[in-house]
Amino acid sequence: MPKEPEARKAGANHGQQDNSDEAQIRSRLKRIKRQVLVLSGKGGVGKSTVAANLAVSLVLAGKRVGLLDIDIHGPSIPKILNLEARKVRSEGSEIMPIEVMPNFKVMSIGFLLPSRDDAVIWRGPMKYQMIKQFIKDVQWGDLDFLIVDSPPGTGDEPLSVIQLLGKADGAVIVTTPQEVALADVRKGISFCRSLGLPVLGVLENMSGFVCPKCGERTDIFKSGGGEEMACRMEVPFLGMIPIDAEVVRACDLGIPIVRSGENQSKTAKAFGPATRALLDLDENC
Repeated sequence: MPKEPEARKAGANHGQQDNSDEAQIRSRLKRIKRQVLVLSGKGGVGKSTVAANLAVSLVLAGKRVGLLDIDIHGPSIPKILNLEARKVRSEGSEIMPIEVMPNFKVMSIGFLLPSRDDAVIWRGPMKYQMIKQFIKDVQWGDLDFLIVDSPPGTGDEPLSVIQLLGKADGAVIVTTPQEVALADVRKGISFCRSLGLPVLGVLENMSGFVCPKCGERTDIFKSGGGEEMACRMEVPFLGMIPIDAEVVRACDLGIPIVRSGENQSKTAKAFGPATRALLDLDENC
């Protein structure tokens, strides 16, 4: 019998691997009730801080939560959660995420780097394979929510994770009030709509500074731009997070402000509307 051409055999093996990977991803995702991306149109708007605080808020509300950091070139979640010294372990073909507290698991490429100062110099296909492995091989277990902290913009990473998840429940888009950020958010909303990803709402970060001594409010980056833009784009507005030195301190200490014991903090309470929007998703499951 003539031998099968090598190229054809290679193509068949590749197709079998793709089918196997797809089946494993679907098996993982069946155990995760809700998948939500945290996006931003540009960098420097505090997206990772928002993602971490939303994830912890859901845990405090009694939910089982995973936080996946897919910012390949600038992973911030290990620092924000004081996990920089932690390393993941594997069990067979599975990667075990870091368990921060009961019902809260975290995965980031930052856990895989020899040093926090190491740069990841990868092109698109390598990034896609890494994100695919995070979804396929990480032992998330049963989760109520998987929160995905995506890098800014509309490039490889957010596109890859949306395609791999297949049908995520939606995106929370983080912005700051000034027009240069809002212009990019409008592009982000269009990006989500073109991919069929629901926009759960826009959250305006760094919205005004209240002096801790005199109480006077100063709108450093102006205020209300996010709400106005959300209205024009016909998406929900999830509130304003003020500029607060306690947020910086909390991030440096690795304790998100919603968990830092500042029960009367206006900043901690400002995450309430966005958290409720996610909890409403779970109630409608």
